[in-house]
Amino acid sequence: QVQLVESGGGLVQPGGSLGLSCAASGSRFSISNMGWYRQAPGKERELVAAVTSGGDREYSDSVKGRFTISRDNAKNTVYLRMNNLTPEDTAVYYCYADRDGDPKEYWGKGTLVTVSS
Repeated sequence: QVQLVESGGGLVQPGGSLGLSCAASGSRFSISNMGWYRQAPGKERELVAAVTSGGDREYSDSVKGRFTISRDNAKNTVYLRMNNLTPEDTAVYYCYADRDGDPKEYWGKGTLVTVSS
């Protein structure tokens, strides 16, 4: 069983920056993909960014150019650097992971990011 623990959420003013971290543990199998999703009030959960074990990255159009996802395979940790934040970025951000040979999807409990003056 994979456990994901997020950290770094909080309150930030528009135009500011925040960094999120997610550490994966509890599995002896290699983790394949990791990423970040978010869910704003009244909206469905959506992909923010994802990264494969090989380092290939994907971003949603709404965050591309502002957010950067990175990964430390040795530490089983994925990061999300968020710059030039807007109120539309306010959401609960969830860490995601999967692994080869395992159909299950693993999710963190979420960390709240609030962008407000």
